[in-house]
Formats: sequence, structure tokens, C-alpha cells
Amino acid sequence: MKNLILTIGLFTTLISSSLFSQAKRTPASFGREEYVEVEKNVRLHVTDLGEGEPVVLIHGWPLSDAMYEYQYADFIQKGYRVIGITLRGFGLSDKPGGKYNYDVFADDIKVVLDKLEIKNATIGGFSMGGATVIHYVAKYNAAHVSKMALFGAAAPIWTKRADFNYGLWTKDDVNGLINLNNKNRPELFATFGKIFPANETSVSPGHGAWLGNIQAQASPYAMAEGLKTLRDSDLRNDLKKITIPTLILHGKLDKICSYDLAEQMKVLLKNSTLVPFEKSGHALFIEELEKFNAELFNFIKK
Repeated sequence: MKNLILTIGLFTTLISSSLFSQAKRTPASFGREEYVEVEKNVRLHVTDLGEGEPVVLIHGWPLSDAMYEYQYADFIQKGYRVIGITLRGFGLSDKPGGKYNYDVFADDIKVVLDKLEIKNATIGGFSMGGATVIHYVAKYNAAHVSKMALFGAAAPIWTKRADFNYGLWTKDDVNGLINLNNKNRPELFATFGKIFPANETSVSPGHGAWLGNIQAQASPYAMAEGLKTLRDSDLRNDLKKITIPTLILHGKLDKICSYDLAEQMKVLLKNSTLVPFEKSGHALFIEELEKFNAELFNFIKK
């Protein structure tokens, strides 16, 4: 009995000591959520680092917010708060069945920015993420943001139409990609890996492997649905509605979203600046990393 009383006393002391120590502790983190629930049973992964003026970044298909690793590092040092949102179905975000279109993606971004109480941010998007950002800004009248940046964006339209003879892809081409996704996803990754950079040496093997690991986290279902959205969407009317200052960064050697798409975006955006990346393909954010970060930084601080 005596031993039992001693044991209970020791246990109580340890618990009290632990609770006291936790209560006294100064928090080491900013206390920000790494996962934000955007609807029931759907949480998005959010990288939220640094302090200062907010910069919101949306990734491309089939990557995640991890693709902006070298932008996060640079902009945190420059005194900015960087917020990378991974769209549903990709990276570390939840991967539900259901719709995967620009309306859904824009609604999700709105919920995240509402919950984080973001104001006067610069919002940027790469490839499909660029198209998503365009739709978000148009649909919500630039809520939470004051500037927009587009990086190799898949807009105004990613596939050729009777009235839009730009870009590199037809709807039949994209149907072939969807079929490949559903039957041999490693081959799809390999196909895109070959055409992602400007040439065989413009992206190092290490960076190529890094990007491959990120895209492998994507849901095959979300990848197929994302390709359908890329295939079928027309953002020309959205672009015409946008009046906030916009920066367009685009690789002249892009074999996924060709440079003529950037020129068409420039025509439709009333208040935009187009900066060509002469040495870059679709991977301009690492192919010409220093120029990419510098152009974005100069645009934000204006």
C-alpha cells in the first residue's frame, strides 16, 4: 500500500511538473495552421513562413507548394511572409473524389485567405496554378490581393480552338495524356520530364529528381481531372475583367505552355508587363532562378 501511494505521488508530481513547464514555455512557432479545412473532410496543406507583406503562391500541375522552395528561402530573407497553398488532390493536401476545376480551386483559395485574414497580397501562380489565379482574381474581384503574377501560365486557353490557334496542344493530345495517366503514370511523368526544361542541361539531375518526387505525391484521379480542366477551360473573359497590376514571366523555350500564350495574355490584361526568359523552358523558376526571384521582388516592391 505504501509503495502504491508513493507511485501515485510521483506520477502526480511528474504530471504537474509537465503542465507547469508547458504553461511557462514561450511558443517557438508562429502558431499558424499547416492545414486549413476548406470544406467538410477537405484540408489543404499551407506553407506559411516569414513575416511582412504577404506573397501567395499557387503551384502547377501535378506539383505542390513545395515547388517554391527557393522562392520561400529568398523572400523570407527579404522580409516577406510567403504563403504557398497546395490545391486539393496534390502534394500533402487531401485528395477527395469530386470536382477539380478552376471554380473549385478558386473557392478553396478564398477560404484559405479568408481564414488567414490576408490583405493586399501579391498572388502568383505557375502553369495550371497561373490559370487558377486568373480565375480567382476575376471571380472574387481581387479579394485579399492587390497584384497578380503569372509564371508560365496555362492561359488564356491551353488547347487550340477554331478561334484560338495558339499553344502546342490539341484536345486529342490531352486525351492521350489522360489515357496515359490512367494506364502508365510513370511514362506520363517521364514524358513531361523531357519537355519540362529548355534542354537536357538547363535543369540539373538533382532538381529533376526533386520535382519528380513532388509530382509523385499527386493523386492519379486529381491529375486526370486537372488535365480535363486544362483541356476544356477558356479564361479569355476572366482576363478581360482583371485590372490590378500583373507581371507575366514566361520562358521563350517553353514546350508545355508556349510563349505565344504569354503574348495573348498580355493583350487581354489591361495593366500587365511581360518579361521573357530567354534561356528557360517551363521550369523558369529554377532554370533562371536569380532572374525569376529578382523580377518578382522588383514587381512586389513597386
